Amino acid sequence: MEEMKDQVPSMSPVEPEEETELSHTDKLVGIFSEPGNTFSKMSKSGAKTSDWLIPLIILLAVSILSSIVMFTNPNIKLKMQQDNEKRIQEMVDKGTLTQEQADQQIEMSGKFMSGPFMIITTSISIVVMGFIFFFVIAGAFFLFVKFILKGDGAFKDAMTAYGLPYYISIIQAIIMVILSLTMGKIFQSTSVAAFMDIPKENFLHFILSKLDILSIWFYAVVSIGFAKMFKSADVKKYYVLIFGLWIGVGLIFFFLAKAVPFLEFLNR
Repeated sequence: MEEMKDQVPSMSPVEPEEETELSHTDKLVGIFSEPGNTFSKMSKSGAKTSDWLIPLIILLAVSILSSIVMFTNPNIKLKMQQDNEKRIQEMVDKGTLTQEQADQQIEMSGKFMSGPFMIITTSISIVVMGFIFFFVIAGAFFLFVKFILKGDGAFKDAMTAYGLPYYISIIQAIIMVILSLTMGKIFQSTSVAAFMDIPKENFLHFILSKLDILSIWFYAVVSIGFAKMFKSADVKKYYVLIFGLWIGVGLIFFFLAKAVPFLEFLNR
């Protein structure tokens, strides 16, 4: 019997299977289907440059194509010229510009909008400003998460948490183009305010501009992304921080634009 016992093979401990690393396609699908689980897996495998760079490049490309489509649409082009003339006339009424200066600006903008130069300069500005805004906003979120919420993560994790949800923004950009072509005016958001003719300096416009299902969805996923990438079990405080910054910074820009005339572009 003792000999038989010696012949029984000993059971070796079962080694846990290694989680396979997600492909970028898996991450794209996961952003829409299960963002929490997707970011949890990514936090273990580590953030990659492609996680934020690919969606950023696609969004910029869609934005450029959207601009070309809208600038070549006669109805939208006419509406842009009318809005520009109205804005310049308001500056004349406020005393910011003289009538002569206003006429010169209207003439220059008319020439600018009628040639290919506008498409070229707009495309360049979209790319340059797109990258600048991405790094500035991701950096701001990173600092708040790192020093206010004491999150455990690096700047590359912040770029991934903020950049990967850009796939939601890509859908939003496409919807805005469809709305613009359908309704004959430029849509800069998918908020309730975009559908209503309320002056942008009106506080009601600011409130309604935040009632945007796609923007709310985007920042909700960004909140989840930061919580998971910075290894926090409490997602609620990330919701409070991210949405607080979105609304709070928007409020600051709104009142700055009202107080300082040359900062009116902040409300556009």
